[in-house]
Amino acid sequence: MQASPSATGASPTAFQRRSQLYRRHLDLDAAFADYEGVLAVAAYADPRVERALAERLGLADLSTWPRSGCAGPNAPQWLADAGRQPPNRPNKAVAQEDGGLIARLSEQEFLILQGLEADPGLFAALQGNWPSDAAESVHPLPHADSHCWLALSGALASEALAKLCAVDLSSRSFGLCDVAQTSLARVNAIILRQDLGATPCFHILSDASSAEYLWDALVDAMREFGGAPVGLEALRTLKLRDRPSESFSPTERHPRIQPRKAP
Repeated sequence: MQASPSATGASPTAFQRRSQLYRRHLDLDAAFADYEGVLAVAAYADPRVERALAERLGLADLSTWPRSGCAGPNAPQWLADAGRQPPNRPNKAVAQEDGGLIARLSEQEFLILQGLEADPGLFAALQGNWPSDAAESVHPLPHADSHCWLALSGALASEALAKLCAVDLSSRSFGLCDVAQTSLARVNAIILRQDLGATPCFHILSDASSAEYLWDALVDAMREFGGAPVGLEALRTLKLRDRPSESFSPTERHPRIQPRKAP
């Protein structure tokens, strides 16, 4: 079941849990929404403009969206018993039936991301099923508290990332469900590729204390390509499309786009 925004115009200060970036979003006049108890930016501008941006180059903040992890010798079996499909080797991810993603960071460590369309309550049910017996050799990892979560989408996403990361993240070298644990803008980051329909998309997780710095670095890197922040609704729209929309340049109608002028 897809989680729909139950209230638009939600205020970040009304929620106990909010993104480390909420002040940045307020400065951009973001429209926040309540997704079954999860606060997220729904949009900054007109939906058609944001969809076109997300197809070209858009940056979304998913830091409040549910995620977790687990580790231990029995972690792969515990995930399988919970109805999940874990990757069979490190630095790979597997898309789950509900649209979520499980990435294997090492032989015994896993990262779990909820799908953008899923009901957060379903993820909470999984989280409430952690084994209480230490003998089961698996324990949770609180990635929701330790990491921020950004998503960079669009045909030019890998080009923008190339300005900040030494790893080749182009399609010829970094395929669907590949995982890189690397340095991005000089901070440690986990980068996973999970395309949205026909649009490339990179999930980026990094230390929560670096959220504002990393956001600003990515926004600056995108300016050269006409990219800008987008809300969750733009990404969810892309997920439902199997091909890019008609040619449309959003630059003149989006107040957040300021392409860098040639010297």
